[in-house]
Amino acid sequence: MKRFTTEDIYQIYLYLKKELNSKKSASIEVLNPAFVKPHYSGEFVNLDTLEYRYRNYRVWSDLAQKLFCRISEIKELSKHTILIVFEKLDDKDSFHKTENNQEKYGSSSIFNRIDKNEEPEILLSYLEALNSVDLKKRKRVLNLGVNSADEFKIIKKYFETFCQIEFVGIDYCVSAINEAKKYFIEDKNCTFYAQDINSLDELNLGEFDLIISIGTLQSSNLEFNTLFMHIVQNYLKKDGAMILGFPNCRWIDGEIVYGARVPNYNYSELSTLFKDAVFCKKYLQQKKFRVTLTGKYYIFLTATSIKK
Repeated sequence: MKRFTTEDIYQIYLYLKKELNSKKSASIEVLNPAFVKPHYSGEFVNLDTLEYRYRNYRVWSDLAQKLFCRISEIKELSKHTILIVFEKLDDKDSFHKTENNQEKYGSSSIFNRIDKNEEPEILLSYLEALNSVDLKKRKRVLNLGVNSADEFKIIKKYFETFCQIEFVGIDYCVSAINEAKKYFIEDKNCTFYAQDINSLDELNLGEFDLIISIGTLQSSNLEFNTLFMHIVQNYLKKDGAMILGFPNCRWIDGEIVYGARVPNYNYSELSTLFKDAVFCKKYLQQKKFRVTLTGKYYIFLTATSIKK
């Protein structure tokens, strides 16, 4: 363990990175942010003739993410300081590295252990999107890539109009669809299909006034631009709305890690995310939709028709 007082954050980063090259965890002693009134990060604080740099807990959380670590322990060491332990994440425990087959996202997969509804930033951004599209006036909702229907669970829990809306969920993973059917077994307004989105037309679903797709349309087996335009042209009502979620995170060893990842890069690279999100935004704007992009771990594109 090393004590840091006035060193800058990069010096702390270099120390932790070196320690973590050969160890599973590394510890530092720093100013306790709860002991002093809030400052801006890096401001100097004088306490009992000693000088420290102030940093809040969010700074240490961000640093842990950059180091691909979790903060496994925080405890008081002295009147002014705390111990922070950074523990390396086990990158083998990640659904992103599992075999890419139909059950990669199934009921017995690592992915099934992830509950996005318990991630406050994702949950609250999604709820904002639902309010933005004025869910209470929607009558038919389609979810492409519904998996075990987390997005529908949120609507059922927090929106009184749930029973007045018809919900249709599509996913190619049979076990995930079975989980969704089991959860909504008493809800006659919910229908689920195990179907490849490439063959969506086989179902003769008709049009919807809200289409949701979270983290699905960018899948490697889908032709993104062509499929997106086809969905808008054939399944979205002229006065409808859309909520799309573009993943900007990964889950590793129980932790959510910020930043989209693409092959051949060992760091976050957002070009594909931006390219696809901007394509959808421009296309929908041409169709007379008002479009916003919000969120952090998922970039939520929310579109509502402005046609009269």
